[in-house]
Amino acid sequence: MVLKRNNAGFTLIELLIVIVILGLLMSLVAPTMFSKVDSTKTKTAKAQMQMLQTALDTYRLDMGDYPNQLGELIESDKAGWDGPYLPKRLPLDPWSNSYSYKSPGPDGQLFLLLSWGKDGQPDGEGAGADVVHDQ
Repeated sequence: MVLKRNNAGFTLIELLIVIVILGLLMSLVAPTMFSKVDSTKTKTAKAQMQMLQTALDTYRLDMGDYPNQLGELIESDKAGWDGPYLPKRLPLDPWSNSYSYKSPGPDGQLFLLLSWGKDGQPDGEGAGADVVHDQ
């Protein structure tokens, strides 16, 4: 009587080879994918700031001037206020920091709205660069 061996499955060596190949592929692809995350967050910050500008402009139409602080878009006791001008609370930037707002802007703009970027500090570089929206 001859016994047959069942050769189904993979050997340990074959599995290790596949793991090494996958590791090499990930080391090539991962840096490209992670660099896209930062540019996507910057684009999200710009889109949120555009939404805030729309709310600020609507506030200005009702009140005659831009608010002193962003919180006035949600709640204010000023005469003529017809808000809230945002559907919910003030959004945080994509890095979970508050937006910085100043009206009037420091260089004569109607207002300055910015995110400090990934590092949360002024004048960063790369992913930490400031995202500025001025009017």
